[in-house]
Amino acid sequence: MYLKENPVLQRELLANLRMGRAFWLLLAYVSVLGAVVLFAWPEAKKIDMTNPEAAKGLVNLFFLGQYLLASLMAPSFAAGAITGEKERRSYEMLLASPLRPGAIVMGKLLASLSYLAILIFCSLPIVLLCLPLGGVNLYEVLAVYLAVILSTVTFGMISLACSSYFRRTASSLVVSYLLVLPLGLFALLFWQAFGQAAAGFRLFATVTFMPAGAIAICSVLFAATSRRLLHPPDVGSEGKEVVDESTEQREAVGLVIQRDKFPDKLFAPAKRDDLLADGANPIFDKEMRSEIFSQGTLMLRVVIQMSMLLAVPLMAWCLFLRPDLAPWYISYVLLFNILVGPVFSAGSMTSERERETLDLLLVTTLSPWQILWGKLISGWRVSSVLTGFLLWPLVLACVLVSTYRQNMPTVLAWLAVVVLTSLTTSTLALFCSVVFRKTSVSMMASYVLIVLLFIVPVAALQYAETIYQAEAASVKQATFVSPFAATFSLPLENPTAGERQRVGHGHIWAEFVAFDVGLNAALVAAMIWLFSSRWRVASRGTQ
Repeated sequence: MYLKENPVLQRELLANLRMGRAFWLLLAYVSVLGAVVLFAWPEAKKIDMTNPEAAKGLVNLFFLGQYLLASLMAPSFAAGAITGEKERRSYEMLLASPLRPGAIVMGKLLASLSYLAILIFCSLPIVLLCLPLGGVNLYEVLAVYLAVILSTVTFGMISLACSSYFRRTASSLVVSYLLVLPLGLFALLFWQAFGQAAAGFRLFATVTFMPAGAIAICSVLFAATSRRLLHPPDVGSEGKEVVDESTEQREAVGLVIQRDKFPDKLFAPAKRDDLLADGANPIFDKEMRSEIFSQGTLMLRVVIQMSMLLAVPLMAWCLFLRPDLAPWYISYVLLFNILVGPVFSAGSMTSERERETLDLLLVTTLSPWQILWGKLISGWRVSSVLTGFLLWPLVLACVLVSTYRQNMPTVLAWLAVVVLTSLTTSTLALFCSVVFRKTSVSMMASYVLIVLLFIVPVAALQYAETIYQAEAASVKQATFVSPFAATFSLPLENPTAGERQRVGHGHIWAEFVAFDVGLNAALVAAMIWLFSSRWRVASRGTQ
């Protein structure tokens, strides 16, 4: 029942693997990996096996991409496995089936990660082509694949556990990334800390400590998730229990949100008990006063407190102990926003189509601009608030560490990069929500566009520096579209040492700001035009 005759696993596999986009995604993934190896293959007829640094760099870059794929995509596959049942109102029917809770959890986990496992294993023949170049042996390749697989299963189990605790996929996805990102960064730092000089210990730790830790984490979460499905506290009345906020505030531990106080009312205002003022935007008012994550303020408090807690070790190392690593902490904040930002805007308009309320919305007296800015600002405020709670260590560092006070223009420039990035992710997600009919397609398209804009240029630069050192300068000029390149381009001086720790390229930051402002303006103009032409409404919007 757990594997061979598990109806949950069979149904999910049939639904996921028979879709056309599964084939095209696999084809694109393998084609890109093949092109990377093809362009990096040495042109010389004889390979110098005594200096295999290029081969080592290629394999390391290859596996870094694989690991990032597992870290970023595992939550997106597994975080909606159980919350999707709750949103489709089939959760109670699933629990009433004769399946054991453990079989349900196992089926959901394997089905969620099966396609990701196919992507990982399809790259194995391409990696084996790099072995003749030297510098890497078969045991190291197998050990790295073991690490990638264990990380994928662990991150998937964490996301599935989050999916069992929350009612909405957005809530589960946000918390999953909050837990997965620090674990993924810790593993990368561990791998980089023990380089070729300690390759033996790194290999030993990969095949001993890492499997033990992964098995322990997955076992605990599997048992907890199965026990929760056996005695579910969130069933009855369609799983929508009434939350008394006064009782919740009295019993809350830690952070307490008061909707009528500043600054809480900026991102979680209280329900309106009076009439809307004349000239106010009802779309903006409705979206602002709707619950961000459901479950009262519990979910919002959990997200805020977890983000602040998980930022502490990164804050201590990157901002206080090693100020020269401050751009890495900003990159962590940017990556969190890139992953979380589209969640709150990609369904803004597709949800109206799915509820068949878009036609009613367009026949009101509201202009397309009023509808769009109400949706955009309400979605942006959630991602910007959650991202802002990760920026408080930087503000604290400016007060306590003199290095940042001497580099205040650079700090302000970092904040500008974060603000523009959060606005761009929300605008891109809203644009995809206007263009596409389904929320799932809109979400996927949003992530694809964001990866192409923000991550691919940096990856191309890293690839060029590893393989084609001569062409790296020309590739670097194209990285101005990425906030990561803009962050690392800013200079940072150490006043105590009296020297500049990093040579800045301020023109990349200026070009990034100009590009982002222009991109957001173009996207807003395009959305207004699509709304004015009644894009995907009436009968076409429900097909």
